[in-house]
Amino acid sequence: MAEPYAFTIGELTLIRNAGRDTSWLRGTVLMPEGTPSEEVVLIDSGLVKVTRAAENGYTSVLAVRGPGELLGELSCLDGRPRSATVTAMESVRGTVVSGERFRRLLAARGDLSLAVLRSVTARLRDADRLRAEHGAFPAGVRVARVLHEMALRYGEAVDGMPGALAVRVNQQELAGAAGTSRESLVRAFADLERDGLIVRRRGRTLVTDPAGLGSWLGG
Repeated sequence: MAEPYAFTIGELTLIRNAGRDTSWLRGTVLMPEGTPSEEVVLIDSGLVKVTRAAENGYTSVLAVRGPGELLGELSCLDGRPRSATVTAMESVRGTVVSGERFRRLLAARGDLSLAVLRSVTARLRDADRLRAEHGAFPAGVRVARVLHEMALRYGEAVDGMPGALAVRVNQQELAGAAGTSRESLVRAFADLERDGLIVRRRGRTLVTDPAGLGSWLGG
C-alpha cells in the first residue's frame, strides 16, 4: 500500500465543519455494498476494512482505511450504488457529511476538489500496484509486504517493546488484503516468527522489528 494522500489541516477542517460527529462500534457496517450513496465519511480515529463479496460467496479485503481518509466519495460523486462494504475493525469515530452538502462544498472550493481528486488518484495507483504485485510475488512475500506497510501506516507502539508496532488486524483480514489463503498466511507467519520479526497475539500481530522486516522483504 502506498502512503495515502494527506489532506491538509485546512481541508480536514472544511470537511468536518460540513458534517456531524459519529461513532461506530467494532463490527458495525458503515456502508453496505450495493446501497445508494447518501453520505461520505471522514475517519478521525480507528480503522475500517473495505470488502467486496463475489458471487461464489468469497469476500475480498480491498483495503484498510484509517484516520484522515475519506470513504464513499466516488459513489457520492457519480451517483452509483456503493461498490464495496465498509466495516469498523475497532471503535471508530468520524465525520459524516451528506452527499448533497459534500457536492456543494466541492463546487464552492476548487482547492478541496483538487485534494479529493489527488486522494482518489493515489488510491487508484495503489490498486494498480497491488494487482501487479499479486502476479509478481509469492504468497509469503505478499503477506509480509502487507503486514509491513500496515505496521508503518497504522501500527501502534507496544509497551515494553521499544520499536515494535502492533497491527490490529486479524489473520483472516490480512490474508484477504494479501490476496492469499489463510493457510498460506499461517506458513508465512511461521517463517517471520522464526526469524524474530513478528509475535502473534490474539486479534493482532506485533511487528517486533519493522526495519528488519523491510530488509527481509528486500531479500
